[in-house]
Amino acid sequence: MKNILLIIVLTFCFNSINAQVGIGTTDPKSTLDINGNLSIKVVDYNGGPSGAATPIDDGVYINLSPTAFNVEFILPNATTVPGRIYVLRNISDSENAVIYTFGANATAGAGVEFFRGDGRNSQGPLGSVTMTADVGNDGGDITKTLIFISDGANWTYGHLGL
Repeated sequence: MKNILLIIVLTFCFNSINAQVGIGTTDPKSTLDINGNLSIKVVDYNGGPSGAATPIDDGVYINLSPTAFNVEFILPNATTVPGRIYVLRNISDSENAVIYTFGANATAGAGVEFFRGDGRNSQGPLGSVTMTADVGNDGGDITKTLIFISDGANWTYGHLGL
């Protein structure tokens, strides 16, 4: 009897380890399979002054509102949030947004850095990325909306091609 109970318990444990969750489907093809629309949390942040960047610590789609002398934002240390994804949009028509990260180091190759998704070198001497404002009121530069993905060591970023 104990052996049968042990086999049943182990079967349930094995099945839960390899479980796939389906929303709107009874036959999921991935760990999470959504057959329908997906909504993600949208958050608005105001910029911080030089040396006191506003931390980005919530949301997925993030509207950045830099203002004169308050243009800085800072992502979490990429080593503490592997796999984290942020879509950042500078909604200002007049101010660029500057993105930093915790864990950055002024020495190239030391600490957390930003890498362009197109394979070019890291961006900025202190690991910063500038997102342009829509000064021309025409939808802006390709850096107006960027996606940032943590690989567990650094941030890879690129434009969405929208």
